[in-house]
Amino acid sequence: MPRHSQISHALFKAAVLTALRPIRDQAFKSTRKAKISDTEKEALASGSVGFEGEILGGRPDWRQLLEMPKPELTQEEQAFLDGPVETLCQMLDDWQIRTELKDLPPEVWRFMKENRFFGMIIPKEYGGLGFSARAHSEVVMKLASRSTTACVTAMVPNSLGPAELLMRYGTEEQKQYYLPRLASGEEIPSFALTEPDAGSDASGMTSRGIVCEKNGELGIRLTWSKRYITLAPVTTLLGLAFKLQDPDGLLGDPNKKDYGITLALIPSNTEGVRIGQRHNPLGIPFQNGPTSGEDVWIPISQIIGGKEYAGQGWRMLMECLSVGRCISLPALSTGAAKLVCRMAGAYSRIRRQFKVSLDQFEGVEELLARMAGTTYIMEAARITTLQMLDRGEHPTVLSAILKYHLTESGRRIVNDGMDIMGGKAICEGPGNLISPLYHGIPIGITVEGANILTRNMIIFGQGSVRSHPFILKELEAARLEDPKVAMSQFTDLMAFHVENSTINGMLMCLFGLSDGYGSRVPHCHPSQKKYFRQLNRLCAAYATVADMTLMLLGDSVKRRERLSALLGDVLSYLYLAGCTLRYFNLQNCLQEDQPLMEWAVQHLLHQTEESLDNLLRNFPNRWLGATLRWLAFPRGRRIAPPSHRLERKVAKVITAPGDARERLTEGIYLPTADGEPLALMEECLKHVVPAEALEARLRQARKDGKLSGGSIPELAVEAIE
Repeated sequence: MPRHSQISHALFKAAVLTALRPIRDQAFKSTRKAKISDTEKEALASGSVGFEGEILGGRPDWRQLLEMPKPELTQEEQAFLDGPVETLCQMLDDWQIRTELKDLPPEVWRFMKENRFFGMIIPKEYGGLGFSARAHSEVVMKLASRSTTACVTAMVPNSLGPAELLMRYGTEEQKQYYLPRLASGEEIPSFALTEPDAGSDASGMTSRGIVCEKNGELGIRLTWSKRYITLAPVTTLLGLAFKLQDPDGLLGDPNKKDYGITLALIPSNTEGVRIGQRHNPLGIPFQNGPTSGEDVWIPISQIIGGKEYAGQGWRMLMECLSVGRCISLPALSTGAAKLVCRMAGAYSRIRRQFKVSLDQFEGVEELLARMAGTTYIMEAARITTLQMLDRGEHPTVLSAILKYHLTESGRRIVNDGMDIMGGKAICEGPGNLISPLYHGIPIGITVEGANILTRNMIIFGQGSVRSHPFILKELEAARLEDPKVAMSQFTDLMAFHVENSTINGMLMCLFGLSDGYGSRVPHCHPSQKKYFRQLNRLCAAYATVADMTLMLLGDSVKRRERLSALLGDVLSYLYLAGCTLRYFNLQNCLQEDQPLMEWAVQHLLHQTEESLDNLLRNFPNRWLGATLRWLAFPRGRRIAPPSHRLERKVAKVITAPGDARERLTEGIYLPTADGEPLALMEECLKHVVPAEALEARLRQARKDGKLSGGSIPELAVEAIE
């Protein structure tokens, strides 16, 4: 630590020991007595801290984002996308799948197994493809633009489930036996967690396992009832979460009766396993259904990781979820957004109303800009966070941010597309590509942690403790067994915390007055410097407000869900803005893409100010809230939403063929066969755009009395003559 920092810390430590002693003593006492559930402890201990820790610290080093190396697919990964994934997309007739078959055709199931679609994340030494997180995401995104049913079918075995759990925690014997079978599709996995009375609150599950002996062999007698389990109707290998009890101390510890949540593998042909009547999730016919069992006996070796992992299930799930939530649903939502942008953009240029194309109406233009700009944000966040995963990080809070904001953004884009395309989007048929997305998007909203829970409790309520530079450390220090050691470490950490908060408060005032000038800006494109200054201003204000909120409310902030949600929104918008600025640099700061970047960042910064202002207007202590609001916005709110002129530029990106449009929608399936709805739309757009000038001349000629025809074809014939 530099000398001036040591001196500064010594001064703040002295303040904590003197002027702030009563506050310290009360904080230490309440922290030491705070009750934390076992499931919450596991959640706090899982995963890693990502860039959100920098933001919560108040002075993020944006170079960490900008200088991350550009993610590249390997030749093998790119070949898989260009080969088997492309072929699979060509094989899929989503209308037939949804209306006639109610399932994927047998040849599609066979093709997916033969080409290891269910083993993308499984290492090559076990027969899988060993793909990176980026490659896994690209496959899901491309399939999502073709068929939600096929996408989910390929996605689930590679997300939270038996394969990932085995890779991280399985015994070598379990890996050697199961992973090759999962990679080849010989085993179809599913994972059963949700119950009729335990959804988001997994700690309330009633599924039980009792350790017992059968014919001299140690095992578990299981009883469970689960529902909404994807692939359950076709599964051959069921992953099961249950609460394990050992009343007779057979596992070796006579004093330990309740082990807690445990995970095990159960072949579906095991006696007593039942698969119930298949569910129908909004007409999207991926395999989904309930499973149950009563007094089903399995050997103790079926616990994932062996008996040493008895009771470790919740931690295992939380650590794996931090990866899966960054990949599957964000990729699915981004693929849907890109497809809708491509379809609605082309349609608005082709379709005429009141003798002009739809994209000429300002109301439509506003939606097109929002769709394109939001899709740019989604892609930027997806690529940036995937890069973190491939570097070995497991950011739990960032995964929650991606899951919530990308699925919600996908929902809004699909709704906007429906609004623009009108009757074409609501009448079912093989030519309607938006309808299945409209039905499928709410499914992503509800799974892997319902969005209402993710926003209101997880991102900040849980994330503030997990990712804050000091809070978790203070919590751990206060709970040390020796009170004297605990108090000493707690005091030291509190001094750092107070010092950091004081600096952030000073920067909040300074940057609020200077509009961010004087803050540290990384090396970037000239157009981005003003945005980094605003980000620095808002980060300092956010960190100060977050600390004040936590100081005032303590652990009860999780129960103040609306405040927690607003704090989570600000954290999310700041991270997404950083991702967007990085992505523009990653794309070589192309001038054609600049309107997209400008719209995206202005929108996110405006949303940040709005959420922060809303929070302070509803602060628990009205006087403190008013004071913080005046300090955070001494010159008023500074950032307006994107202008109409900028929206017009952004809308044009997706309404005409061009490189910017191709980059924005890169990675989705683009069919070329005759009769394909998207191919027809693209072909029509290609001819409509260059014909617009001639059409305008014909209409003007008729207006001037030079031509008398009615329709455009009549005018054309008359003009030629």
